Amino acid sequence: MDPIMIGEMLAALMFFGVIGFLLLGFPVAFTLAGTSLLFCGVGMALGVFDPSNFGSLPNRYIGFMTNEVLVAVPLFIFMGVMLERSQIAEQLLLTMGKMFGNMRGGLGISVVLVGAMLAASTGVVGATVVTMGLISLPAMLRAGYDPKLATGVICASGTLGQIIPPSTVLIFMGDMLSGINSQVQMAKGNFAPTPVSVGDLFAGALLPGLLLVSLYLGYVLFKAATDPKSCPATPVPADEKSKLLREVFVALVPPLALILAVLGSILGGIATPTEAASVGAVGAMILAALRWRLSFGVLKETMVATATITSMVFVILLGASVFSVVFRMMGGDNLVHEFLSNLPGGTLAAVAVVMIIMFFLGFILDTFEIIFIVIPITAPVLLMLDVDPIWLGVLVGVNLQTSFLTPPFGFALFYLRGVAPADLPTSAIYKGILPFVMLQVVAIAVLFMFPQIVTWLPKLIAG
Repeated sequence: MDPIMIGEMLAALMFFGVIGFLLLGFPVAFTLAGTSLLFCGVGMALGVFDPSNFGSLPNRYIGFMTNEVLVAVPLFIFMGVMLERSQIAEQLLLTMGKMFGNMRGGLGISVVLVGAMLAASTGVVGATVVTMGLISLPAMLRAGYDPKLATGVICASGTLGQIIPPSTVLIFMGDMLSGINSQVQMAKGNFAPTPVSVGDLFAGALLPGLLLVSLYLGYVLFKAATDPKSCPATPVPADEKSKLLREVFVALVPPLALILAVLGSILGGIATPTEAASVGAVGAMILAALRWRLSFGVLKETMVATATITSMVFVILLGASVFSVVFRMMGGDNLVHEFLSNLPGGTLAAVAVVMIIMFFLGFILDTFEIIFIVIPITAPVLLMLDVDPIWLGVLVGVNLQTSFLTPPFGFALFYLRGVAPADLPTSAIYKGILPFVMLQVVAIAVLFMFPQIVTWLPKLIAG
């Protein structure tokens, strides 16, 4: 049999083998590396893989460790965890709940708005969902909210951190797409390509993030109009109304100032994402200190949580690098190129197929697992077909936001189940997220049909 065909077959089997081992419950990073080494051994025995290809791995790993852009990841995680541990997010939720309480659906609206603000200031999905689940869910259930609506809006709003800047997913994706785009443009003869930066992806993701927020708010208002019993008003007592304006100012202005400082400096070209992330981390500590919430205990908890989350992501990245080397060197990239290039419907059909594959992978894999596996395989082909890298990155980001909501491995569902009252059935959580998954699919369709929503702001900033 043709060695090229054997290699491509092994590459395809390795892809499905990784998914199979993950479904069996093996750790992600070790599954990616271990399965790749297993198929590498088979490839060596069949003469279709040269082990000297692993010589590129040390340089890759050193590149990750010395990459200034990726330093922003632990800094943004630190900022988010600090805001959550210092109870700034808690005060924001309580105050916004009072602010919109007189409206039908007011608590749901406050959850969406606070979710968007926490996304822009933390980007940590687990912390956001848990915080809102502990504070807002009991209040919504006491007010008579439909459990399905209450759990759905909390889970969906908590995942906004995956697409609203400063998203750690966008940081990794921007760094990956930057390198891939440079290689593709050089292969096409363009030796002075327009660079793609993390800041470009942040700018491109801003309007899509607001689109999702608008869709969530629209759904809550629709439920308030068509099914008032599912989201009744929760009037604020008269004695608390006089203090409400001051509470809103104290709770809202400091986080907003931090968001504007971080995102404004990035989008305005004043600071790089890494520099802005350092400002955000220091700013979060200052806000905590101003509220007398900064202590050695809080700082220690924040640092441990930051180190744990960051280590998890980077270990997955290292395992994914092994997978990428074996897959590409056995001809898997050629297989993907032929498949996507020959699809009827051209470039848009290729993008649509990749989006569909990623959507269904989101049912069984985590966001980082998907981007570390799928982006290096598919992005070179799509960029070779003249797909805009910023549009592709944001489209993938919105698509993968659903991976936190789709069972059986939707992490937002697990986070909320862990803090929800025991008498709340798990089925209510699963049913509650269905309308919001459909809204995310609608958002993907809108961005697919109107790429200008993504590309307009980066082009405007670029001048």
